[in-house]
Formats: sequence, structure tokens, C-alpha cells
Amino acid sequence: MTNRFDGSRDVQRAIDRLARRLPEPLEDLAWIAYNYLWTWVPGGKDLFRNIDAHRFLLSGENPVAFLTNLPERDLLQAATNGATLALLRDVSHQMESEMQRPVQRVLGAGPVAFFCAEFALHSSLPVYAGGLGVLAGDFLKEASDQALDVVGVGLLYRRGYLHQRMDLSGWQQEYWVEANTDQLPAVRVRGADGAPLKVIVPVWDGELTAQVWRVNVGRTPLYLLDAELAENDALERWVTSRLYEGSGEIRLAQYALLGIGGVRALDAMGIMPALFHLNEGHAALAALEIASRTSAEMTGERLALESLLEVGRERFIFTTHTPVPAGNETYDADEYFSVLGRALDELKLPREEVAGASRVIPSELSEPLGLSPLAIRSARSTNAVSLRHGEVAREMWLPLFPGSMPGEVPITHVTNGVHLPTWMAPNMRSLLGRHLDADWERHAHDPGFWSHVEEIPDAELWRVRCESRMDLVELVRRKATVDRLARGEDIEYVKAALDAFDPGHLTVGFARRLATYKRLDLLLRDPARLRAIIDQDQGTQFVIAGKAHPRDVEAKRVASGILALKRDLDVPNRVVFLEDYDLRVALRLVAGCDVWLNLPRPPLEASGTSGMKAAMNGGLNLSVLDGWWSEGYDGQNGWAIDGSVDADTQAQDIRDAGALYDLLENEVKPLFYTRDANGIPVGWLTRVRASLRTLGSKYSATRMVDDYVEGIYRSGR
Repeated sequence: MTNRFDGSRDVQRAIDRLARRLPEPLEDLAWIAYNYLWTWVPGGKDLFRNIDAHRFLLSGENPVAFLTNLPERDLLQAATNGATLALLRDVSHQMESEMQRPVQRVLGAGPVAFFCAEFALHSSLPVYAGGLGVLAGDFLKEASDQALDVVGVGLLYRRGYLHQRMDLSGWQQEYWVEANTDQLPAVRVRGADGAPLKVIVPVWDGELTAQVWRVNVGRTPLYLLDAELAENDALERWVTSRLYEGSGEIRLAQYALLGIGGVRALDAMGIMPALFHLNEGHAALAALEIASRTSAEMTGERLALESLLEVGRERFIFTTHTPVPAGNETYDADEYFSVLGRALDELKLPREEVAGASRVIPSELSEPLGLSPLAIRSARSTNAVSLRHGEVAREMWLPLFPGSMPGEVPITHVTNGVHLPTWMAPNMRSLLGRHLDADWERHAHDPGFWSHVEEIPDAELWRVRCESRMDLVELVRRKATVDRLARGEDIEYVKAALDAFDPGHLTVGFARRLATYKRLDLLLRDPARLRAIIDQDQGTQFVIAGKAHPRDVEAKRVASGILALKRDLDVPNRVVFLEDYDLRVALRLVAGCDVWLNLPRPPLEASGTSGMKAAMNGGLNLSVLDGWWSEGYDGQNGWAIDGSVDADTQAQDIRDAGALYDLLENEVKPLFYTRDANGIPVGWLTRVRASLRTLGSKYSATRMVDDYVEGIYRSGR
């Protein structure tokens, strides 16, 4: 039965308001616009683009803003367009069928509440920064596809994550844009009195008030807390202003709102989770909220925090995504309690006991406090996000389990996966639909379906790959032109971007967060060899994208080096850096690149998912054997660079850069350019099929969510 105050009625009211400004034949567009299911249902994106592609692009592909601002004459024209109405009927029917399927209970006692600091659903809802958010968004979408009773909980960042602009010197500049919440596909949740539902969380010396927004992700509701309210002062309102704010105190306030406020928001809506899934440690304070409630329910002598956490442990699982201790945020005690002290006092949880639970070694009073140790101690199950990451995590958190050997540390793994309907280009999705099975996406975790890729004719597979590469070339030309204009580059250099890239050349992609451990600089170590790889008739072109954290100066230097290298090599149109990397750019990159590079310093890649997305589109991975690739590579489905750990990082970088150049020169390029009489690279396509066949089932979100449901949620691990 639907809860009356879970936001579902508020969504319907917003749909009704939008429908009233639409011509009657288009009224179904209103409810489609308020459900992100349109982003992965076949034809959903075309539905809005076909009405006015340019205005839809200018709206940020936000259908609510698009329909709200579209002139009446254009709406009336669309309402008489037979093709548009036919597509609307088809998309509406598909979405209605999805929404009407019976719910599949994960646990009988209530839903799973999936807490995360960021969710990447679509570029029109910019509350994400990178891989953690993409994983969280894919999880919610797959939960919808499987009709599971899952709810998401996060924060609504008014200014989102940083936007990137490179200046003429090649240095990254950051800026932020505030969202117009009145035109987001999100609605304020209202309580029984008709007023916006609010929760209060003590932070600093005051009380932070937050309202709750609901976003429909197919069948899965996502609730986002927002502190932009008159009740809060300017500092408190800033808590939900920007994702991963530089101030440690602001981040702690964010995590208090996410963890404590998230539990209170669900409670206020009458949602009683059977299980809390903490996706990374940011939401660990949720366990303290539950511990406080447990204490209030107990009679007699007050239990110690350790005992309270033990009572609530069956309701928590924790997924860690960070393979190095330094990646887990820590705070000195003064900072920690300056922000959280009042909340802990109101929860009646002794500060010294919370401090001990937040340290790796509780008795080490000089040790800083962190949320990851608290999350591990609070959860019945902790998992890493790949096989190798599990090994690293057990070694890293060994001190939390005194007397244990690394193999005895109770940390398992669930390797990440990707949501195929989101990340697979429509032409590849259609091709596989014709050759695998009409219902193959429901069974994406079944290797038997993927075995049929061997039956796809060379000509069909190569045509799809060439179409996707051409689509990427068009994006590169358009975006590189705009990027150069915005930087104020010389007009001749701007014009050159109009012919950037060759749709027939081997195209290599590197796109991810520009952290130094990702080692993009390996590509730049030998400019002479790189130029030889690029500057031939049968050449290679590189598309690079990614943002450096505002405080990561070294990562900014690497990005600057890419722009300088293009000039020095005098091949500016064969190495292109695309600014302001986001989901829209990512979709085209993973679909269009022939080879996907990943060059992390092992063992610092927890999992990685961009290479999985490239593989699902028929791209081939060339990656260090770290993260997911150390378990995915089989010698025939891509290329690998040694993933051994080496204390001499300089020697390792020289060796790995040499291996990268050798593979590109001696294996990758010859295989790509060896063609039969019909101009088809038969050997290359053999490797593409091997990649699809061996990786498709293993690295889909279908398999990942199945592993969580059966291996962790229901097993009690």
C-alpha cells in the first residue's frame, strides 16, 4: 500500500500542474518528465529531442524545464505531429508496463534504504561528482528494473559539483551554477498538514532544518535533503550548497544531515527500512541515530555504545570504495565535536565512546576520528567493490580486528557493475536485441545469452562500431570548437577544431576523475613515441576528459600538460581535451572509443566502472591489472599492463609507460588496421566479441544487484 506522505501524492500534483499547460494529446509527457525512467526506456530520449532538439539541449536535457518553457505554438505543433504522438504512445506504454509490475520484496520487514552522498542519474540532476555517484545511480535504476523495494537517500546540492573551464595557460578554473529547483524533476514532500515535511539535526551550536525532495527513478524513489530554508542561517544553508565542499566542518555537517537526517526523514514519511545500506562511510552517523533509539527503547541500566551498535548491527551493511587509509576522511577531535558534539549529546551517546568507535584503535587518543571505522563497527557486513579491493581492504582494516590474520578479516566483496540500458548506445542495444534474445536485458547476468554475440556478422558489428565512433567525432568537433572559443584561443586554432578527429582512425579514450594516482601522465612520458603513434596515415587519436579536485594541484598540472602537449606535438586535432566532463559527455565517450585506457597505480583502483561501460559498447580495454580488470582480463578480451605493486614508483612509471607504448604500437594498432577485402578488421572484431561474451554478464548491474540481494541482504552476511 502506498504511504500517503511519502511524496507520491506531491509528485502527482506536480504532474497535474505541468499537464495543464500541455495540449491534451501531449498530457502523458508530464508524468514521463517526472520519472527518470524515460532516460533508459527505448525511445525516451528521442521523444523530447524530436519536439525541439536544440531547446531540449539548452534545457540541459531536463524535460520539466523544457516543457515548462517551450512556446505554446511549438507545443501545438507537436500535438499534431503523428510521429511524435506515436512515439509518445510507445514510450508511455513501456513505462506504464514497468511501473505496474508487482513489487519484489527483498526482506519482508521493510525496504532497503540505500544511503549515498551522491547519485548520478542524469545530467539534469547535478548531485554527483564521479564514480561513486554513478554506481549509486546505476544501483537505483537496476533496483527499479528488478522491481525491488529499495529507496535511495541523499542530499540535494543546490550548486552541485564543480564546473571546469581551462584558461589560456592550460590551468583549470572552477565555477558553480545554482540549480533552479522549481524546474527540476523533483518535488518537495509534504506532510499531513500540507506543509513541506522537515527534519531537524543539531549541528555546531544550533539546529539545522532540512526539507525533503522526492525524485522518481523508475519504480525507485530517491529522497534528497535540502537545507536551503529561511529557518537556517547562511552557514547552515551552505551545508547543501556544494558537493564535497572543501571545508572539513561543512562536510561533517553534510554527513550528519545525510546519516541522522536521512533516518529521521524516512521515519517522518512512515518508511521503516528493514536494512540500511551505507554506500561509503559518509552516512555512518545513521547507525548512531538507530543506536540512540535502541537506547531509548531499553529499560534498566544504560548500555555502552558498543552494545547499542551490536543490537542495531543486523540492520546495517557497509560498502567501502576507498583502497587507501588516506582516502577515508578523518578529523581531529576538536573539529569532529565542534560540529557533531551537540547532536551526540541530544542522542545521549557519550562523546568518548563515539570517539573510540570512530578510531581504528579506540584507545589511541591521538588518532584522528573517521566515519569508515564507525561504519565497519556498525554493520553486520562490510564489502569491497572488487576481488582485489577486498584483499586490499582486509589488509588495510586489519588493525580493527586485533588478533586476526588478513584472511580472517570479515570483509567480503561485490564487484561493481553498470546499468546496461543507461550506458549502452541505442545502436549496440538494438544489435544485441536482434541476436541475443528479445528479453536479454532481464537476463543480462546470464552468460548463456551473451554467447550469441559469436553469431553477429562481422559487417553488422563493424557498422555499429563505426556509427558510434562517428557520433563521438561529431561531439569532439562541436565541443572542442566551443571550448576553444570560450578560452579565447586564436580563431585559426578554433577553426581547426571543426575538422578535429578522423572517423576512420583508431580512437583511444581516457576519461575519469583527474587524481594523480590515475597516472594520465604516463601517456605523456615519451612525446616522440606518442607522436609516432599519432602522426601516421594509419594513426591514432586520443580524447581525454576529467576534472581535478579544486585542491589537487598535481592533478591540475597533469591536465595543463595535456593542453601544452597538443601544441608541442603540433597535432592539436589528434589529442583533444574535452572540458567539463559530465554524464552527457561520458555516454558518447564510452560508446565511441575503440580502446579505453585505465592506468592507475596499483593497488589504488578499488574497482572502476568506465571500462565496463566501454566493453558493453564493443570497445576494448587497455588497462593496468588493478580493480575490476584484474578479474575481468583473460588474455583475449583486451590488453593488460602488469598490476604488481612496486615501492619504486618512478621505476614503475617508466616501465608501465613503456608497456603502454609497446602495446599501442605492436598489438593494438596493427590489429585495428589489418582489414579483409571488405575493409573489415576481422581479428579486431574477434577480440570485441570475446570482450562482450566474457564481460557482459559479469559486469552488468543485474549481476551486481543480484549479488547484493542474495549474497548479502538475504544471507545475513
